[in-house]
Amino acid sequence: MSIEMQLRAMSESEIREDWAWLEEFMGDAGDFDRFQAERRAGIAEVVEYHFPALHEVYRAAYTPQGSHHWELPVFGGDPVYHATYARPPFLILRPVQVREVAAFLTAVPFDDLWEPARPKVLPPFSAFDEAEVKGWFLTHHTDLRAFYDRTVPTGHAVVKAFWY
Repeated sequence: MSIEMQLRAMSESEIREDWAWLEEFMGDAGDFDRFQAERRAGIAEVVEYHFPALHEVYRAAYTPQGSHHWELPVFGGDPVYHATYARPPFLILRPVQVREVAAFLTAVPFDDLWEPARPKVLPPFSAFDEAEVKGWFLTHHTDLRAFYDRTVPTGHAVVKAFWY
């Protein structure tokens, strides 16, 4: 089992705010070939394992930006909870929030995020060279930025799932 955050863009009108429906919809991404095809088409993205630390990289932008937009790329959105709260919620970013994410990721250069985040993000990765770790996060950031930038013109919402 992998630990990842999956994102899928779709028309907001097609989204059902029902945990079971979202589990089935996002679970379809478990079909590796289908999900890779969706990634190539620009309507899906994934951040494996590092998404909580990526959230911390974006948190570093809080003070310089003075807004909450840093929360949106990873853990932002409207939650849809499991009936018993026993499973992670799915998150739905509305089209206006998708635009806010894209604007945030474009406005803040990655190095401006990385430098203040280093003290918090690097310790769990101390066995690795810092340049390698920074490269992982830069790749995640670049992929998310491209995903959100592609989604904005479509007017779609984004559904996020967290698989542990």
